[in-house]
Amino acid sequence: MEATGTDEVEKIKSKFMSAWHNMKYSWVLKTKTYFSRNSPVFLLGKCYHFKTEGEYRALHSFQSPSAGLSTDGSNFDKISTEISGNVEEFRKDFISRIWLTYREEFPQIKGSALTTDCGWGCTLRTGQMLLAQGLMLHFLGRAWVWPEALAMDSCDSESWPSSTVRKLTASFEASLTAERDPRLLARPPARRDWDGTERRNELYHRKIISWFGDSPLAAFGLHQLIEYGKKSGKMAGDWYGPAVVAHILRKAVEEARDPELQGVTVYVAQDCTVYSSDVIDRQCSLVDAGKAGTKAVIILVPVRLGGERTNTDYLEFVKGILSLEYCVGIIGGRPKQSYYFAGFQDDSLIYMDPHYCQSFVDVSIKDFPLESFHCPSPKKMSFKKMDPSCTIGFYCRTVQDFEKASEEITKMLKSSSKEKYPLFTFVKGHSRDYDFASSPLHEENDLFSEDEKKRLKRFSTEEFVLL
Repeated sequence: MEATGTDEVEKIKSKFMSAWHNMKYSWVLKTKTYFSRNSPVFLLGKCYHFKTEGEYRALHSFQSPSAGLSTDGSNFDKISTEISGNVEEFRKDFISRIWLTYREEFPQIKGSALTTDCGWGCTLRTGQMLLAQGLMLHFLGRAWVWPEALAMDSCDSESWPSSTVRKLTASFEASLTAERDPRLLARPPARRDWDGTERRNELYHRKIISWFGDSPLAAFGLHQLIEYGKKSGKMAGDWYGPAVVAHILRKAVEEARDPELQGVTVYVAQDCTVYSSDVIDRQCSLVDAGKAGTKAVIILVPVRLGGERTNTDYLEFVKGILSLEYCVGIIGGRPKQSYYFAGFQDDSLIYMDPHYCQSFVDVSIKDFPLESFHCPSPKKMSFKKMDPSCTIGFYCRTVQDFEKASEEITKMLKSSSKEKYPLFTFVKGHSRDYDFASSPLHEENDLFSEDEKKRLKRFSTEEFVLL
């Protein structure tokens, strides 16, 4: 009887915490982002020019369509028709990126009582977003946009978190009655007839999202990433730094068993150095259990953009990186608050924020709702406020692409470096040629070698050697 009473208390406590998380992490939806008409906007290598009088909101924040007006009284639909630039293309492009946020009420994480990552999982989420962008480049290409992007942004905005108050009220009531309806998240927009290419792309779109589902079986889901993190001493509920997440993502891709993922590998730079031969070895490793082939590679480079604060001398380099179409973004943020940086305008970075608590979506069901995996509104932040610790990501489909990218980035590093040493370097040869232990491609008994564990412990404290 006593145990039963304790369980009931824990359940009630969990429900109140669920409602509290929704209130705590939903305020970000009310903030608005403004873009200048005088400067180009870059988003993962694509450039957009906005032309209209004065400043305007490029993407409206969550609001009730029935109201018709934003909180400042402006009519966004009217503004959109007056813009002569390519704002619609930017909106479609941004909304098409995969957005992964805090979730609640997902299956319990092994070894803990946690069913939410609110408050601690933001860096894992931004790492997921970076990896998702790499997979989108691999399977869909940079030109792909979600056909339903603008439909979700406008006519369907009432059906999920468009009205924060309505969402919070429904969430609270559902928490107390234990009758949360997953359909609260989204109502799929009416689907038009798609041709063969669009159907193929939509299948990959859904498949990529399903790999990041919040269930133990999802290849890159939170549950799997936490299991890999345990090898470096991290547990569910701990805070993860961007360098540790880079190594966790590498292990997750190595261990993925889906045949579709056998053509992709991840390389993590060692001590701010990319060893070209190590990268090419990974690309030329065996594919599909014995069949020789070339893999695409996602290169992750953990760096530090200064000491305790970000050095503004690195701004031009960061902008240059985000101007490359094969850049898959940056895992960064403010101190102890991770964001996924995907673009910039002037001296402000454009990012997607994982600090919004949404309900669990079962991605194993057919036609699961997609809307909560796409963000209708970008955020901007001054580069000066960026935490110096971050991880930069690139995607190269072939060895030739990697060689071209390494040359291009090396030139960029040299031109942007005011000091003797660049932020990171590309070096010919293997890491073993420089007396560094290279990371083994296959380990039978342990996911991380002893050398990797030592490196991860150092990274977990975010200590970097500053050149």
